Amino acid sequence: MKSSRPLARKAAAFGASAAVLGAMVAGLAAAPAQASTQATAGKAGTAATTTKARPKVSVSTPTASSRDNDGSCPVKVDISAKINVKLDGKTELAYRWLHGDGSKGKVKVLKLKGHGTKSVKIGQTLTFNEEVKGWEAVQVLGPRKLTSKKGYFSVTCQDAVVVDGDQLDKKKISVSAWADPSSYVGPCTPGDKVDFLGRIKVSDPTWVKYRWVLNGRVVDYGRTKVYHSKTVSFGYSPRESQRGYAVLQVVGRGGSSSSDRAYYKVWCKDEAPSVRVSATNLVTATNNDGCKVGAHATINSTGRARVEYTWYVNGQSVDSGAVGFGREGSRTVELSDRVLSGSATKGGRITLAISGPNNNDSISQSYAACEAPKPKISVSSLAVSGQRNEFCADKRGPGVDFKATISSTVPTTVKYYWVIDGKRENPDLERQVTGSVDVTWGIAGAQSASETKGSVQLVVVSPDSASAATSFSVSCPKSAGA
Repeated sequence: MKSSRPLARKAAAFGASAAVLGAMVAGLAAAPAQASTQATAGKAGTAATTTKARPKVSVSTPTASSRDNDGSCPVKVDISAKINVKLDGKTELAYRWLHGDGSKGKVKVLKLKGHGTKSVKIGQTLTFNEEVKGWEAVQVLGPRKLTSKKGYFSVTCQDAVVVDGDQLDKKKISVSAWADPSSYVGPCTPGDKVDFLGRIKVSDPTWVKYRWVLNGRVVDYGRTKVYHSKTVSFGYSPRESQRGYAVLQVVGRGGSSSSDRAYYKVWCKDEAPSVRVSATNLVTATNNDGCKVGAHATINSTGRARVEYTWYVNGQSVDSGAVGFGREGSRTVELSDRVLSGSATKGGRITLAISGPNNNDSISQSYAACEAPKPKISVSSLAVSGQRNEFCADKRGPGVDFKATISSTVPTTVKYYWVIDGKRENPDLERQVTGSVDVTWGIAGAQSASETKGSVQLVVVSPDSASAATSFSVSCPKSAGA
């Protein structure tokens, strides 16, 4: 089991003064450096000047697990956001959380490498002991500086009420609940000892209100949108040995439902301090180049210990290992990029489970779905492919045929046009490109001349921009001009 780091936020956070809001760091969006191509008539080939650009970065608006949290306090609120970084090698992603009360979180730095866009999902859990209306934002400090929009949430504390014994009708909603662990032996110090989890299933997407009933009294409220099924939970920290049960109840306009009892047992037993291990700071990253996912996390130990760990992707074990501690400390473990397939490409969940000498722990985090790579277009081998001398009999230069090769990193439809002596020759043409394809164009001979010369350029305008240019000069055979 895990407990969140408490952060007390006042209700005034939502209505912060102009001075506080003005202190927030605004996002700076730097335009990416562009690579330009200059075609020069009379000289073969293409002159290009390329400037290395910093990786493009975008960040989503943070979202709370439930925007309106209504129940008995303390209340936990999970906040998450996604940062996309377009990579071409290695970079460091630095970010921190901005809080609605004007404070700032600790700067965190992640090392990223690869090619293509990587999606990094970040999150935090806040605990509130009183009513709050606030917001959270993400400030990215590198490789580019920008700040997300504010994600708002609220917490309303409600007193527990006695539940009557009426039976609830089951219509379109089904509910189940269980305790984790169902039996606990150890010190009864503050902090969750037993987690109660419940699953709500609905026949049609709907907003539902739910409440947790512990030993006959309502101890927690909530309201959430359920599309098919959803898991809700609350933690309980008993101060003395006891046994009892919890029930999850859902009340909606379409009917009401109540789970079976989730029984638990607690034996408060003092014991000498022992080495404890924990897993924290799990971060996932989706690499769209090849549709891969990786992760890293921190394993902590309060003393000398050997800790075994296992990585799971969507519930399936994919990697394992062990780390040793000579004394209290932390170690970072990584899950190298794994190729995704099937439904896993649409997003999923990564879990790190650890086992120490005296306890076990685990941490989970979702990962973003793969995005289809954008095609990269290039133009090559632009040259004269032939000449037509039939024009020479009419005192004109020969006709000229050109050929070029268009290449794409992924199958796509390419739009392009030809330019002769700086003038566009035709409307956009289209070709299906799978790998590479040759395209051709021809022009008639020059008037009152025995030679046809100038410059030719092929310009690709969609789905990516690319071009190539060269000069040409062809002459009529001497016999044709006699």
